[in-house]
Formats: sequence, C-alpha cells, structure tokens
Amino acid sequence: MAEPLCNAAVKKCKETMPQTPIFSSMLGSSCSGQVQPDMGERCVDPVYQDGNIVSGSLEALIERLVPTMDYYPDRTYIFTFLLSSRVFIHPHELLAKVGQICIKQKQQLETGTEAEKENGTVKKIISQMTQNLLMALSARSQYQEIREKFRQPVTDKGTILKNKPQSTQKDILSVCCDPLILAQQLTHIELERVSNIYPEDLMQIVSHMDSLDNHKCRGDVTKTYNLEAYDNWFNCLSMLVATEICRVVKKKQRTRMVEFFIDVARECFNIGNFNSMMAIISGMNLSPVARLKKTWSKVKTAKFDVLEHHMDPSSNFCNYRTALQGAAQRSQTANSNREKIVIPVFNLFIKDIYFLHKIHTNRLPNGQINFKKFWEISRQIHDFLTWKQVECPFEKDKKIQSYLLTAPIYSEEALFIASFESEGPENHMEKDSWKTLRYEASLARGAFADIHRHDCYIGTFVHSTQSSLSPEHTGTKLAASSLLFANPTNSTILTYV
Repeated sequence: MAEPLCNAAVKKCKETMPQTPIFSSMLGSSCSGQVQPDMGERCVDPVYQDGNIVSGSLEALIERLVPTMDYYPDRTYIFTFLLSSRVFIHPHELLAKVGQICIKQKQQLETGTEAEKENGTVKKIISQMTQNLLMALSARSQYQEIREKFRQPVTDKGTILKNKPQSTQKDILSVCCDPLILAQQLTHIELERVSNIYPEDLMQIVSHMDSLDNHKCRGDVTKTYNLEAYDNWFNCLSMLVATEICRVVKKKQRTRMVEFFIDVARECFNIGNFNSMMAIISGMNLSPVARLKKTWSKVKTAKFDVLEHHMDPSSNFCNYRTALQGAAQRSQTANSNREKIVIPVFNLFIKDIYFLHKIHTNRLPNGQINFKKFWEISRQIHDFLTWKQVECPFEKDKKIQSYLLTAPIYSEEALFIASFESEGPENHMEKDSWKTLRYEASLARGAFADIHRHDCYIGTFVHSTQSSLSPEHTGTKLAASSLLFANPTNSTILTYV
C-alpha cells in the first residue's frame, strides 16, 4: 500500500535492511497461547523482544508499516498488522495515516517547488485511494446485508424428513460404494467451501466478541456468513451419516453401512481431511446411532477405535493436534497436491482463535497494543490460508456430490424413531421417549390428513365452479405440507389459511 509512495532508494537496498522474521522461526508451532510480552521496557515504543515487536502504540505500529531509508517491513509483519489493525482502526483511516507518514518522509528528503507539486499529486492519489476503499467497503457491507436476507435456513441440504421415506429410495452405497472415492468427493466439497473463507471473516470473530464486550448490538458487526455456512456443512454431514445408518431396516445391511463410513473416515484421515473425518465420527456417535448395540456388536470396531483415538478430546485434543502437525509438515515438503491437503477440524480451529483472544487482552496495562497476541492469531490464520489455496487433485464426480449435498436427512426426532424401530427401547427412559415420539408422529400425520382433506374440498370447489385460484392460494397446501416435514423443530399442528 505504501510502497509506491516511497523513495526508489528504499527498494534498492531492501535486501540489506532489517526484516521482521517469518512466523515459524518467531513463534514455532505451539498453540499454547503464552504470549505475555516483556514489560521491563514500559517507556519504549514499540517494545521488542528477541528482535521482534511484542507491543506498541497504534501510532508506532503504523510507522513500522512504512519503509524508511534503513528499514523495510517484512510481509509477515504487514500481513499481521493489516489483519489485526481492523480491531483498532477502520481501514480507510489507516490508509489516510499511512499516506500522511509517506508525505512527511518525502518532505524531509526533498525540498523546493517540484517537491511541493509531487506532494500535491501524492495527496490526490491518497485521497482517491481512500474514496475507492470506502466505496469498496460500503459495497461489501451492502452485499453482506442482501445475502443475509436471502440466505438459506439452517441447512443447505435437501428436505429434512420427520418420517421415514419409502424403502425404494436409494442410499449412499447405491451411489458410491468405494470409501476412497467418497472421501475424495468430500474433500472436493470441503476445499470448495474453505475457498470462500477469507482472513477478514476469521478476524470478524475477534471484532464480534469485542463488540459484545462493549455492549454493541449484533448489527454493528459484519455477518460471518461464510463461517456459518461452513459450520452448517459439518452438521449436515454428521446428520447425513446418521440418517444413512438409521434408515436401513436389516441389521446386516446396517452393519455394512457403519463399516463403510468407518472406512470413509479413515480415508479422509489419510488424505488430511480432518473436518470430514470428525463430522463422520460425530454422526456415528449421535445417540440414535450409538444406542444400536446389536448392530455395533457385529461391527469390526478396531478401525473405529483408532479413529476415535485420534479425535480423543482429552488434553485439548492432543492426539488430533499431533496428527494435524504431521499433515502440515507433510504439506510443506510435498511435491504433489495430494500430499499438500490439510483441512483442519474447523470448529477446533475457530475455538483456538477464540481462546487466544479471550485469554489475552488487546492492550497491556500501559495502554500499548499486545502485538504478540496478534502474531500468534495471524500465524494460525496464515497457515489456514496456505492450506485452503491447495487445488483439489481428485476428479470431480457430480453424481456423488449431488447426493451428498441434496440427499434428504432425518430430523433428530426421525432419527430416534428409525433407531427405535430397528432396535426397540431397552430401558424406561428410552420407552418414555419412544412413546412421546409416536404420539407426536400421530399428531403430525393428523395435521397432514387435515391438509389433504381441505385440499380435496378446494379441488371439488374449483371443479364445480369452473374457476381458478390465484397462485398464492394454489401454493398454500404445498407450503404448509413442506413446513410440516421440513422444519426439524416443528411439533405443532399447522393451520391451513
């Protein structure tokens, strides 16, 4: 941003100037978040520790963003500061301040009429850049608002069923029976969705929490639509796995389905797709699936035990983090895109950023910005950006992906119904739940019957009067029935209007 405004001599001697170090040499791979700066030099601004900036005033940090005759900022510092600066200052205000510093430096180096003309030109350029930036930010904000109005509810998958479909409906094994191919198609979907997540989306987590801490309303913060959409995909995949297992009537076929998804999860692990792997394991650990003891007794669980070991939550998911670190190291030395794939468990990645932000303050007691905290946050975001840029090496299968993205999934109630129908309740709690679910299902069927009878009445009325209903009225029955079966939380009888 500031480079075109600097003296050409700065560029020439860039290689010999002090550089901020790269992330790995400065912070290592630890996620412990021990980022307390040395407070021994409170009067210094900015404060250095082992040659690295660990704190400073906003003004001092902005000055370190601009090159001088004997200093040029490394791009890791530029990335970290530009990423974290939005917590403290608006982008257009930062641009204006950087422009002022560049003009001041130029005035110190040059004098005379020509210099004044050049400064006037530079000021015009900075002013135009600021206006363009404001317009871009405004357009982005409006786009976010429009997208929020038209966003899909809860899930981007197909219908959420409250009743079991016909047995003739195809399942995942009829579409793809090879665990490796299915894992590859899941990786395709993951990388496509990850590609829509940008650094500012991730930093929005910090901005959002700061706004809540300062008692600002949710509307003051840009919607994290891309993050929510990716999180919804994880939940949908978990529910799809549970649906595919619970909908199978025969125990032998149900056992085969469980073993198939175990193999898919293992292939995801081998690829480096930890997010899909975790989603599959989560789906198989849902209560309606986990309670199928007769089914699990026939499953060869050795592979599943290994997968659960990798995702053991003890010691802050230590086993998973070790596996993730191994995949990251493989990616750094890889010669092919197949070996470069690293897709972390996104929920855990977000939680790491969340806890780094909550545990360590933005500012130190002396008022300086705790920049070492933002070094660590930006390092993790930088790793994520590196991983998301990998191009998927697997051939895309539209048929399989279409099934994964649009296949109907059961609501939680329907999963339990299917589970109890496959293997009956074994204790009083399950029997009470089964009784309640059957009662609610009967109410739902009654509501649907009422809708159907009313539809017959309308059909008779239309036929006898030879009149036509408006599109609004002819679509009412369809909308009502869709709500009845598509809303996973709907347990009330719908009223036909």
